[in-house]
Amino acid sequence: MPENMPLSCPDCAAPMPDTAAYCPGCGRAMRPVERAQGMVGILPETLAGGLAYFLLPAIVFLLVEPYNKSRFVRFHSFQILGFCLAGLVIGATLRVVGFLLFFIPLVAPLLLLLVSMVVGLAFFAVWVVLVLKALQGEMFKLPLLGDFAERHTPVG
Repeated sequence: MPENMPLSCPDCAAPMPDTAAYCPGCGRAMRPVERAQGMVGILPETLAGGLAYFLLPAIVFLLVEPYNKSRFVRFHSFQILGFCLAGLVIGATLRVVGFLLFFIPLVAPLLLLLVSMVVGLAFFAVWVVLVLKALQGEMFKLPLLGDFAERHTPVG
């Protein structure tokens, strides 16, 4: 049985496991990154992927040809649907926690406000990263949500 020998980065010579996607020393991609290119319908594929993150276009893209045939556009459309669903679940959870903590004066409302603001800013930051990655032509996968999107995206 062959041993897993550590590899080294061709740019900075940093040692890393053979399963690494990026070099821990310099950040160089060790595997080729699949990038979108070309047109889908009247839009460049990267623009359609970026527009999908505005939700309403994602729904349209999943229903209208030729957009629903593009692997790249379908992936980003499904990923934003999952992301919005996760946001709704987290928002509802914060609402329930806020209702349960309503009777603790002063501290609970302030803590809930702080947590809600941090969660909201985190969701916004992730959304911006997703839009930028789609515009760059990358199929950037979020944990769990990206796997869901990939399962609903035809290969090829």
